[in-house]
Amino acid sequence: MKRLSLKVKLTLLYTFFMVLVTCAALAILFSLSSREILSSTQSRLERRVQDSADSIRLRGGELKLDSDFYSVTGDVYLSLYDEDMYFLYGKVPYGFDSRPAFEDGRTRRITQGSTDWYVYDMSFRLAEDYTVYIRGITSVTEAEASFTVTLRFALILLPALVAVTALIGYRFTRRTLLPVKKITETVNKIRADADLSRRIGITGKESEMKKRPKDEIYALADTFDGMLSELEEVFQREKQFTSDVSHELRTPVSVILAQCGACLADESLTAGQREQLLVIRKKAQNMSDMISQLLFLSRADQGRLPLNKEYLNLSELTEMTAEEQACLAAESGKKITINTKIEPDVYAFADETLYIRMLVNLLSNAVSYGGENAHVTVSLECRDGVVTGCVEDDGPGIGEEHLERVWERFYRADSSRTGNSGNNHSGLGLSMVRWIAEAHGGYAKVQSSPGRGSAFTFVFPAEKRK
Repeated sequence: MKRLSLKVKLTLLYTFFMVLVTCAALAILFSLSSREILSSTQSRLERRVQDSADSIRLRGGELKLDSDFYSVTGDVYLSLYDEDMYFLYGKVPYGFDSRPAFEDGRTRRITQGSTDWYVYDMSFRLAEDYTVYIRGITSVTEAEASFTVTLRFALILLPALVAVTALIGYRFTRRTLLPVKKITETVNKIRADADLSRRIGITGKESEMKKRPKDEIYALADTFDGMLSELEEVFQREKQFTSDVSHELRTPVSVILAQCGACLADESLTAGQREQLLVIRKKAQNMSDMISQLLFLSRADQGRLPLNKEYLNLSELTEMTAEEQACLAAESGKKITINTKIEPDVYAFADETLYIRMLVNLLSNAVSYGGENAHVTVSLECRDGVVTGCVEDDGPGIGEEHLERVWERFYRADSSRTGNSGNNHSGLGLSMVRWIAEAHGGYAKVQSSPGRGSAFTFVFPAEKRK
């Protein structure tokens, strides 16, 4: 089961407590209301019976009753009895058949069938020798029925109240957590495209920020934006520093190479001196290659390395690059076999220079770490408009813990491969491979395990000619 999001958890918690409080309040209210209704019914019955005494008069020895005595007011039925408990006037509600004994000034609850009644009796002396009894009757069941209707109506409204509470809670929680969502989205976008210029941007302009009261989450978003600005500035300084240093180093390295060439042309050099100069030239050349790679990555980071895409036959380019690297490996004295599995006539839009550099980096890595009598296989194919290339070797392989780090800059390959420790790789080649693949709208990946070799794969869309 997937974990619930924070806003759903808060919404459920808010709804639960709101429903709990509402139900508790309704329970208390209905409990009090039930007692109040019964008490009110009794009070209304007693008051109606007491007030009815004003409607009874004795004139000339005869009883006279106002018409109000016969009216059913507040669901109270009135009836009049003489001293012998003989019914004289009034009304008795339908269904009330019993003749309970009179109890002056007392309200009783009498049950008949499925109906409960309140009965209140009061004696009234019209003259010294003439007393009558007034009886009031009202239905308790009808009073409770009206309360039951109200209770059912409240229970029907309760689900709607829960839904409205949940909706309001969800909208409130979502609005409250909006900065957190935007922070997450911004971080994911920065991770995807490494663009530190992105901002969360929910605090508004400076003038609006002063008017808007910011809570802790909005303050967090504002702080995060400030941190991104500082990070962007630091990285820009680092990129500029790398670019400046690379430019400054190119001239002295070029001078060293030129001077080494001039010295080596001197035939008076001893064998030892010539050997030392060759070592100096080799190291200077390695440094020159590293500076070129640093300049390449620096320009790429600063967006100053545009792609010049052309509709190219990648099969021919891959075949030629593989043959060239095989010749270079043979010249270096290494017994390495480079095999090709290249699908013919694979065309795609690509930058020729960058594509060749990507292949050269992958092949030179495979040759360097392959060791003696190694085999390298270069494959290329196009399926469903997607170009897939792979450079596979049977070298020592890479440990699982190092697979993601091989793309990092200056991460030396021989720290993860236990092959030739004397290779001249600076740890920048694979960073360039990944950048070139992503610049073409694709990606690069590696599959490897110790003792079973490595396979570096690049994938990008072919973008067929229109």
